Amino acid sequence: MFGEKFKRNFALTDNGIAAVRKGILWTVITNLTSIAGIGILFKLLQALMETLMHQAPLPSILPYAAALLVFCVVSYLVHSQQYYHTYGTVYNEVGHLRLALGERMRKLPLSFFGHRDLADLAETIMHDVTQLEHVWSHVLGYLYGAYISTAIIAVMLLMYDWRLALASLWSVPVAFGLLFGLRKLTYQEQKKARAAALEVADQIQESIEEVREIRSNNLEEHRLLAVFKKIDTSERLETRAEAITGIAMNAASVIMRLGIASTVLVGAQLIAAGQLDFLVFIAFLLMVTRIYAPFDQALALIAEMFFSKVGAQRLQGIYDEPIAGGEKTFTPVGHDVEFDHVGFSYQNEPVLRDASFVAKEGEVTALVGPSGSGKSTCARLVARLWDANTGTIRIGGVDASTVDPEVLLSDISIVFQDVVLFDNSVMENIRLGRRGASDEEVLAAARAANCDEFVQRLPEGYQSFIGENGARLSGGERQRISIARALLKDAPILLLDEATASLDVENETKVQEALSRLLANKTVLVIAHRMRTVEHADKVVVLDEGRVVEQGSPQELLQQESAFARMVKLQRESASWQL
Repeated sequence: MFGEKFKRNFALTDNGIAAVRKGILWTVITNLTSIAGIGILFKLLQALMETLMHQAPLPSILPYAAALLVFCVVSYLVHSQQYYHTYGTVYNEVGHLRLALGERMRKLPLSFFGHRDLADLAETIMHDVTQLEHVWSHVLGYLYGAYISTAIIAVMLLMYDWRLALASLWSVPVAFGLLFGLRKLTYQEQKKARAAALEVADQIQESIEEVREIRSNNLEEHRLLAVFKKIDTSERLETRAEAITGIAMNAASVIMRLGIASTVLVGAQLIAAGQLDFLVFIAFLLMVTRIYAPFDQALALIAEMFFSKVGAQRLQGIYDEPIAGGEKTFTPVGHDVEFDHVGFSYQNEPVLRDASFVAKEGEVTALVGPSGSGKSTCARLVARLWDANTGTIRIGGVDASTVDPEVLLSDISIVFQDVVLFDNSVMENIRLGRRGASDEEVLAAARAANCDEFVQRLPEGYQSFIGENGARLSGGERQRISIARALLKDAPILLLDEATASLDVENETKVQEALSRLLANKTVLVIAHRMRTVEHADKVVVLDEGRVVEQGSPQELLQQESAFARMVKLQRESASWQL
């Protein structure tokens, strides 16, 4: 009944499908149980009419009371089961979904996050999942349960009196035919409204992130007008989508209720012609109300089911993204890093072209070159934050693309120019380098990274919280925490991406002292623009437009008319510039 298309339409897992099926089953049982109650009432009325018409003695009330008691007990039990299987199991599935979504995103390569902005992902995780949760729990079980129970009741009614059955049932397929006929239109309108809402979220997030630039350039009014304009557009599209859907819902509800009128008209004609018993007519009217009752809630929420497909598609898009998988074991022979004719493109824009070089264990290999030449990309490819499009990257003779990224990263430490810290204590931010490290080990790494000096000035020392992304610390202090993490991890491969580029002279000296302790006996890949930063490297690899144009020791390259020599010369000349 529920194939792959249904799963994709509502972003359900196999467990989710099982939960929905149980919810539908118990909804059907609940609806049929309600019909049984009408049967008991009909039998009681029939007995009373027999007494009135033929002056027979009153029937014993005990069998009917017993039947009603049994009905109440059974009704309570089936309603309890319906509640549990339409809410309890579905909410469990939602919990699993959120965890699975986080796990899935954890395994996705960074290339995925490169073409999805943060506001878009946040909306998918928060809004779309919440909307789908409501559809799974409130709509699917009730709606599909109503389909099945109505079909069963319709067969029973047709067998009893096909004329009244047709009079009472014709409105159901017509009403739902109208709704599903307009589904494509409502879907397109909701898709536009959803896209506009995402633009609002993106604009607001961007305004918060760039508040310093906005204020410093007196752009507050201009940016506010832009935000208000997008909000107005979103509101207009949302109103239009809801209006179209609301008109369709109300029209379907009116058409469905016409079934009651047609049942009354046909029943009255049949009674007048002597072809229908009055009690049977009353029973049909009661049955008709029970046929429509399950659809009341479903009709009110069916628009949400249509709307949810937009969010389901976005959620399914995350699951369709290929994860960066690989072997769970990594046994390299040494830790030489070898680029073998590596090519990489970012959003169809070539960044690396046929790059080949080797960074040997125990040596410092510096990557230099103009901005955009592919230096940082090399570091990210080594850590398998991205995967190369062509060629091979080997670490200790093992193809890095065959190793699970988390396993691979256990042998790699990274110190970026832009340090990411969490609103936690200094101690816990450093402990991220190696979970489970003792306090003594964390403190030893902090001292080696020259952190003691500024931590002692904090109110609670190493237990001080440092604000969102280390807002209470300077750039140099944040960088030293990053180095302390790397020291604590003590991985055999170290990637330094412009680790000192934005520091003042005093902080740069302290950070370089900490780095000196970190580099010992490791495979070190250094990315730097300042030539004096790499003048003591064992090897320099010069990149230009994604290609390795030359490589060798700094002394060898300086003795030649090389690109590296020209870069050193230009930097020395710029150092003499005065204001």
